[in-house]
Amino acid sequence: MPQTPPFTGQLNTGSYNKNLYQTKEEGYPGLYYHDNHLVSGSLEALIHHLVPTMDYYPDRTYIFTFLLSSRLFIHPYELMSKVCHLCMEQQRFRKIAPKILQLLTEWTETFPYDFRDERMMRSLKELTHRLASGDEVYRKAVSQMSQGLIRRLTVLSQYEEALVKINATAAERLTALKAKPQASIQRDMLSICNDPFTVAQQLTHIELERLSYIGPEEFVQAFVQKDPLDNDKRCFSDHKKASNLEAYVEWFNRLSYLVATEICMPVKKKHRARVIEFFIDVARECFNIGNFNSLMAIISGMNMSPVSRLKKTWSKVKTAKFDILEHQMDPSSNFYNYRTALRGATQRSITANSSREKIVIPFFSLLIKDIYFLNEGCANRLPNGHINFEKFWELAKQVSEFMTWKKVECPFEKDRKILQYLLTAPVFTEDALYLASYESEGPENNMEKDRWKSLRLLNQHLFINK
Repeated sequence: MPQTPPFTGQLNTGSYNKNLYQTKEEGYPGLYYHDNHLVSGSLEALIHHLVPTMDYYPDRTYIFTFLLSSRLFIHPYELMSKVCHLCMEQQRFRKIAPKILQLLTEWTETFPYDFRDERMMRSLKELTHRLASGDEVYRKAVSQMSQGLIRRLTVLSQYEEALVKINATAAERLTALKAKPQASIQRDMLSICNDPFTVAQQLTHIELERLSYIGPEEFVQAFVQKDPLDNDKRCFSDHKKASNLEAYVEWFNRLSYLVATEICMPVKKKHRARVIEFFIDVARECFNIGNFNSLMAIISGMNMSPVSRLKKTWSKVKTAKFDILEHQMDPSSNFYNYRTALRGATQRSITANSSREKIVIPFFSLLIKDIYFLNEGCANRLPNGHINFEKFWELAKQVSEFMTWKKVECPFEKDRKILQYLLTAPVFTEDALYLASYESEGPENNMEKDRWKSLRLLNQHLFINK
């Protein structure tokens, strides 16, 4: 995938000075600059700015930013159609063919999921056919680009099929557990692997694989809203907007519930304490690796009420290490401690010589929240109807950092047995967790006693958690 150059300087995403847009106008009419920096423009002007000419090729940072944000205003297939038309109507088409091919290559490599749409492929084929006709060099380049795109889309389809199979296996195991709901029949994590470092490595495998399939556009599509200048249509109403992003969030939830299930399952207090200490060690290893998402999922599982209420169990746990981890992920001051650790891991990854040191897996829910608030905090359009491109520079800066993180190859050896367990082991619902918790350490007040009684009546229905 083409590298998007790093974004320099923190842009102000608060209120904008209206005078900013009355400064220098450059290039195609309708683009407005401030200090040689593009800050706004009409959609038509921004599309023209994407298309290469004899003496112009768009900056790669602009290409990434516009392709990322344009879907808020126009369907990708409509944009591709316009780009194709603008390219083919140029008088010296053959002269700019290398530039057109480069633009298409960047689009297909960075946003391949756009091309799952037949209308996109139709426009792409029309333009590449024109490029390839009569020139062997271009024919080979077009073939190489097309094969790369098909390969990426095939791998994506295989990943989605694998997820379906994993979820089906997990559902089968849930059904089996529901038929025989005694906790003792289920294998636990410690019987699969009792080495925290190995488990942390396998968690990192899962995290990096799922991260790698999230397209950058999913961050934008997750927040697509009606564009008032788009005839009340919703962009992408006919598409799965962010399925890989959603699958990744579901993984976080699964891991949290798995940790809570593992802790609440054992009958003996000593065993429960051992499981807690084991997952504290796993979380610490995740922190050392730079896997903040698994770290936070484990902490979340331990902080669930059915787990935190097990006072007798926690009294047997050496909690000093857990306290340190909780401090690192403390949500106060907008997760200041975590953000400091994330910056440290990011700096380490920039200067790293090995894949092991390049790993940065952010606390994903917070990353989405940051992007959401950036999106909500600034208008997509200015009062004059122009697209607020300064907002999208900032959005692209955040997403481009994620793009760097998701490309890291996991350096650890895979352990199929551990991976299978982490992905498919049955996990309790919240009610089932409470029931197991009350069975382990009895209710402490009347409210808990009443809940315990009602849960026991519903026992046979509790062991399903999606």
